[in-house]
Amino acid sequence: MRYQSILTVVIFLLFAPGLKAQFNDTTHYMAAFSATGNFNQTNDGLTMIYNNGLRFGTKFDRFRFNSSGSWLYGKNPQKVSNNDWNALMDFNLISNHPPFYYWGLFNFTSSLSLGINHQFQSGLGVAYRFLDQQNFNFSISNGIIYELSNVKTPDTNELVYRTFRNSLRVRLNYTYKEIVKASAVVFYQPSLNYRNDYIITSNANIQVKIWKWVNLNTALSYNKVSRTNKENVIFTYGIIAERFF
Repeated sequence: MRYQSILTVVIFLLFAPGLKAQFNDTTHYMAAFSATGNFNQTNDGLTMIYNNGLRFGTKFDRFRFNSSGSWLYGKNPQKVSNNDWNALMDFNLISNHPPFYYWGLFNFTSSLSLGINHQFQSGLGVAYRFLDQQNFNFSISNGIIYELSNVKTPDTNELVYRTFRNSLRVRLNYTYKEIVKASAVVFYQPSLNYRNDYIITSNANIQVKIWKWVNLNTALSYNKVSRTNKENVIFTYGIIAERFF
């Protein structure tokens, strides 16, 4: 059933008529499916990692909403190295004094590689766009989030705790003639309740259009959770089917 649902989304993205290639005055919605990864078969066994994701977003004059879900799975001949799930919803509300805007988010994470059994985050904050051009924008945001976590620490099999975090985000986006898209985002989230408890999340990717709404994609991410003393570096490549309507 899960693969049938994914196939339905892909068919819609590729063949639905009348859709555009970017947001404009009459185009307010975006849907995308990504499939990235790599495989290596040797005499010692199979090593693989793949990352599937779905995204949906809206953009109006003063309100923007984004949602995404992803599943990262990795395996080597010795063990399963990654079984990581993430679901994110966030919104931006443009203020009466641009380039300031307000943001809110809700995030769920479960990550074998980072020692997170499950983690819920929600919060609010404010952001400032230092550059906001048609093909390039750069912004910094800050806010307070509430977190409920169930993690595996070096000393315990399971630790359940709650905390407030400061969430600092730096975001960069660049587009070249709708052919090349590059983006990068970095989160630094130190706990306000516990010393030496912080989370670093960073992602960078480059997309190159190869046919209408189909892009080649390469992505690099680095993540660290100090509470579990775990970190990972993930590089994947594959395709993204993206449609605006």
